[in-house]
Amino acid sequence: MSEDVTKQVREVVDAVYRSESRHVLATLIRLLGDFNAAEEALHDAFTVAVEQWSRDGVPANPRAWLVSTGRFKAIDGMRRRARFDASLTELAQQLESSTSEAKEWDDESVEDDRLRLIFTCCHPALSPEVQVAMTLREVCGLTTEEIARAFLTTPPTVAQRIVRAKRKIRDARIPYEVPSEKDLPDRLDAVLRVVYLVFNEGYSASSGGSLTRHDLSAEAIRLGRLLIELLPEPEALGLLALMLLHDSRRSARTSPTGELVLLEDQDRSLWNRDQITKGVSLVERSLSSRRVGPYTLQAAIAAVHAEAPIAAATDWSQIVGLYELLFQADPSPVVELNRAVAVAMRDGPLAGLTLIDAILARSDLENYHLAHAARADLCRRLGRTAEARASYERALGLTKQEPERRFLERRLSALPDKTC
Repeated sequence: MSEDVTKQVREVVDAVYRSESRHVLATLIRLLGDFNAAEEALHDAFTVAVEQWSRDGVPANPRAWLVSTGRFKAIDGMRRRARFDASLTELAQQLESSTSEAKEWDDESVEDDRLRLIFTCCHPALSPEVQVAMTLREVCGLTTEEIARAFLTTPPTVAQRIVRAKRKIRDARIPYEVPSEKDLPDRLDAVLRVVYLVFNEGYSASSGGSLTRHDLSAEAIRLGRLLIELLPEPEALGLLALMLLHDSRRSARTSPTGELVLLEDQDRSLWNRDQITKGVSLVERSLSSRRVGPYTLQAAIAAVHAEAPIAAATDWSQIVGLYELLFQADPSPVVELNRAVAVAMRDGPLAGLTLIDAILARSDLENYHLAHAARADLCRRLGRTAEARASYERALGLTKQEPERRFLERRLSALPDKTC
């Protein structure tokens, strides 16, 4: 066989791996009942594919071929190891008899498997950081190095979290299933929270030299699309809408040199209108269900911003009203802060400053740099230079992101020397 043919087959196998490996893994986990066995079977199947497809050609249904081959390799491996562990003989027989039907890995079944895998990775028995690591590794296919880089930790730490999670899933016999209708709302909340956390870290990195991590926000949007494809619940629609609307502004959020550009100063011609159209449509679908939750309300706020042709045309009264609804649905000091900023835009900086001071007086956001940055800006607009300077310095002491730090330093240095 020529080197050219071998190279072409390897390119096909690589392409199939990128498009199908997560589907195949999800089904192998269901068939084999074990994450590690499924991952080993997945790699074995692709190894066989390189050799066999070069000789016999690419099968009509690569996904089904890979599942079947992976399953066979797993069962064969158990039989070989049965010489040392007799219990594997019975397990291999059970797997062969219970997973012999081709319908076990048809398209509809595979899509169900992907949904089962998401809910397993986001099971409430696992801690939030483990849920994120498992979802990015098993559902999205990111390496431990990529996950560690995204969340500023080490690959061994991520690997240990994943190993412990798999052990807990196995030992606690966490079911590999979509929750019952009764349990679905609470479990779906956990899944949406993980996707939202991944998106937020990509949209506005918590620390480091870059404002955004597009790879992470793109993965979160891909997960959001998968969720509404498999489970089109209103809040899943709302979350995808929120992510699309925020991500639509990505190109305008930084200058060509990587400096932070505030929403009011962004070049709106750079906003992605296709994402905005899709996001607004999803918001409307979710709102029409009359089962409105926090993600849909946040998406509705983002839609108001997105539909304003210029910053001065923003309907701040509508945004304030939406924040009031959001606070009723999901009360938090951060929602209060965002509402205060919207009130400042509607009623003037003094009205907003009064609200922010009340929040800070409770010490709820004492260590939240954006609260102090917002207060600094309102004081600056009011001409209260000494207070603005103190708040900018407090915000600078708390922020860990370099573009935000540079922005705050520019604002601080631009304050007049006089104090009042």
